[in-house]
Amino acid sequence: MTTVTIYTDGACSGNPGPGGWGAVLISGSLRKEISGGDPATTNNRMELMAAIFALRELKHPGTADLFTDSKYVKQGITEWIIQWKVNGWKRRSGKRWLLVKNEDLWRELDALVETHCVTFHWVEGHAGHPENERADELARSAIPKP
Repeated sequence: MTTVTIYTDGACSGNPGPGGWGAVLISGSLRKEISGGDPATTNNRMELMAAIFALRELKHPGTADLFTDSKYVKQGITEWIIQWKVNGWKRRSGKRWLLVKNEDLWRELDALVETHCVTFHWVEGHAGHPENERADELARSAIPKP
């Protein structure tokens, strides 16, 4: 089974504001770049959308190494989501229970992760990693102009 290597990034002009996401998918000698935007969103939503759209590109169940510079995405899908699901998609904030932000996207990403064997990796953003920089360029160029 071939492993697809994926680099994702999200960007926002203002937070909230118009945003974009980008992803680079590499499998052997094949390479695909995808991106999209939203006129009213947040940076975290764009980070999640990048991962979701990248994994949607996998037409059959497969293996992926997904690199993100978003600790929100990496920790959310590998750590926090376990307790969110146990708590009915709520999280504790002090003594209060709050709904998990971006629940719709977390649920979709969770379903995709259950379909594929995905290993999430955190990579430092804006540190010169060529594929992460390219995902950032794709995300920024996809931000809708006013």
